[in-house]
Amino acid sequence: MNRRTIYIDESPIRFERWRKYLPSWLKRFLPSGGGNAEDHHGKAIFGFIVFLLSESIIFLSFIFTYVALRLTHSQHWLPPGISGPQLSTLVLINTVVLLSSSLIVQSAENALQHSRLNQFRWLWLLTIGMGSYFLIGQGIEWSKLDFGLSTGLVGSTFYLLTGFHSLHVLAGVIFMVTMLVRSFFPGNYHQGYFGVSAATLFWHFVDIVWVFLFSILYLWRD
Repeated sequence: MNRRTIYIDESPIRFERWRKYLPSWLKRFLPSGGGNAEDHHGKAIFGFIVFLLSESIIFLSFIFTYVALRLTHSQHWLPPGISGPQLSTLVLINTVVLLSSSLIVQSAENALQHSRLNQFRWLWLLTIGMGSYFLIGQGIEWSKLDFGLSTGLVGSTFYLLTGFHSLHVLAGVIFMVTMLVRSFFPGNYHQGYFGVSAATLFWHFVDIVWVFLFSILYLWRD
């Protein structure tokens, strides 16, 4: 007898009426009402998306604060003798590596979906390496800057934004290392791969945040 676990839908919001209007790729991230154990993955991902939205609010508050301070202190933003963040080759390479890693991590998840475990491991490991490269590059850039955390608004805001983002990149790398280790447990992903999907979403999130930070920190010139 085929027994399937039934989950009771306790959500106060009826998402079913909205699902039919959404594209297929987005439906996988939304919970379906009640249903079987197979729906558990989508519900867990939905909960993780809510978590990422809360993280987005924190980043948005930092970004809006930076923009407001920059606009209201445009005349004295850079102290005398300070050049501020520069769009150097190192920053450009770091950015290309980080943004490219989104394609790699998505390919890794797709490989796992098609049960190509070895391909998943290699692509996952490559993403971890690219994330680590970004963190090292960020540290090198910090060491070469002509201002510190206490150098006026430019210093405090720059290190707050890039430091907070780097913490998220580091968390993503640790998250992916954990998933990579678990891939060597026999049958670990036979019942689902929520951790891999969540790590992939988290990585896309830190990449999107970096696009905004890169634009306001390096492309915004007075």
